[in-house]
Amino acid sequence: MTRFFIALALLCLPLTATDRPPDILVILVDDMGYSDLGCFGGEIPTPALDQLAAQGTRLTHFHNGGMCVVSRASMLTGQWWPRGLKEFKKTKLLPERLKEAGYRNALIGKWHLAGDPMDRGFDHFFGFLGGFADHFKGSRDYRLDRQAFKNFGKDFYSSDAFADRAIRFIESSNKENPEQPLFVYLSLQAPHNPLQAPLEDIRRHRGNYQAGWQAIREARFKRQQQLGLFSEELRLPSYPENLPDWDSLSPQQRDLEDLRMATYAAMIERMDKGIGRVIETLESTGRADNTLILFLSDNGADSFSVVDQAMLKKGLLPGDPGSNYQPGTGWAYAAVTPWRLYKISQHAGGITTGAIIKWPGENKHKGKIQASPVHIADLMPTLLDLVDLPAEELDGKSFLPLSSSSEWVRDEPMFFQYLDNRAIRTADWTLVEADEAGWELYDARQDPFEISNLAAQNPELVEELSGRWDKWWKAQNQGKTYIPESSQGSPHYSPQGDRGTGTPYKPSAMPRKLSDRLPIE
Repeated sequence: MTRFFIALALLCLPLTATDRPPDILVILVDDMGYSDLGCFGGEIPTPALDQLAAQGTRLTHFHNGGMCVVSRASMLTGQWWPRGLKEFKKTKLLPERLKEAGYRNALIGKWHLAGDPMDRGFDHFFGFLGGFADHFKGSRDYRLDRQAFKNFGKDFYSSDAFADRAIRFIESSNKENPEQPLFVYLSLQAPHNPLQAPLEDIRRHRGNYQAGWQAIREARFKRQQQLGLFSEELRLPSYPENLPDWDSLSPQQRDLEDLRMATYAAMIERMDKGIGRVIETLESTGRADNTLILFLSDNGADSFSVVDQAMLKKGLLPGDPGSNYQPGTGWAYAAVTPWRLYKISQHAGGITTGAIIKWPGENKHKGKIQASPVHIADLMPTLLDLVDLPAEELDGKSFLPLSSSSEWVRDEPMFFQYLDNRAIRTADWTLVEADEAGWELYDARQDPFEISNLAAQNPELVEELSGRWDKWWKAQNQGKTYIPESSQGSPHYSPQGDRGTGTPYKPSAMPRKLSDRLPIE
């Protein structure tokens, strides 16, 4: 009965009442840090998403899987990722379920899962099948529906192209059948590597990061406190042991690091403009009031930078077509403010995204900040709940009650794992491990930034929570015992713990021969 009244309230629109289910726009960005948006404390101009936050609700404790494939599998199956990936081909995905309610579905952007999205409930697909592509030149696995796409003109840029295609889909669908509900999964690649953006965008940010990553992190945290995201009494975690002080860098290192972050910022600003155009299209077609919009990132910021030297030998800098730079540990540290650790980690910085939701219908929670813990696996049951479809046998839990009230408490723990990183989170406690270095225990209410490890003082609690995690793991993996896969020696990753286990970050230096390409003015 409660679900009926929630759904009824969402569908009762003023003046332009409609009987059709709400449209759904899910915007998933790639490798973006928690604090990068203005509405989450960042200095990067993001007016479209800031406006969305003002009209909707910021979900300050929305958790993903800490890794691209992991998060996408959980989001589209409603399952914890180990089972979600293993059973992906035989599991009905979110778009396939929405078909039961008459939806027309589009995936625009990155797929990064098994098979062809056109076989999994999507009526339209524009994007690429794999994990990443050149933002200017695309890749061989780009597709337009089922056909290979090769039309990368001189002005092609992924964030622009994806926004254009989403707009085209909304406009054409509205013209063909304005009463058919739409599900648009806008899966942007930005700001995932390669760090690339139009030159004019990079120039606007060049020189803005000469103060260094610690200064940026502190400034962002101060703004987060001013915005009411975190208590004034909280303090940031200590400086990572594997990250050099900014003042210890040479001028050439600081120059290249500034360019690296300027490019990252330019990508986010450009992405925001495209998102703004998509939202404007919903408004111009008269669909905006009856649309659920959710914005989130698939994991925390990328702390790695594995091909710098190869790029420099080729004469390529951050931003260049054909380059493949990543943010690196320093700027990832700033991006995940106020949390610890990054992409692939299961500490808060790796699995917490600054999410924004605008519910359809009259929104009574404009500008609200909601701290209820939510997991990306909860999205599918929530959307099915929204359109009154059954959501049995899913690991995720519907958080639809947040649309009509200020409280929702997940009644079961959240589980996390990737490589040799893992965690279990309850309402009161966080048990987490990085780099197979042993469990750490934190008071989730008093110590949200995971500063004071209480494992030694609470061995019985550690045993209880670790036992629950082990039981979960075996249930997800046909009874198999957990054997961690080390990130040591991986071509893509390395240990990243900030308390002695992480690989030291060694910033690259700007070569003299390239220093006049895009100088700080």
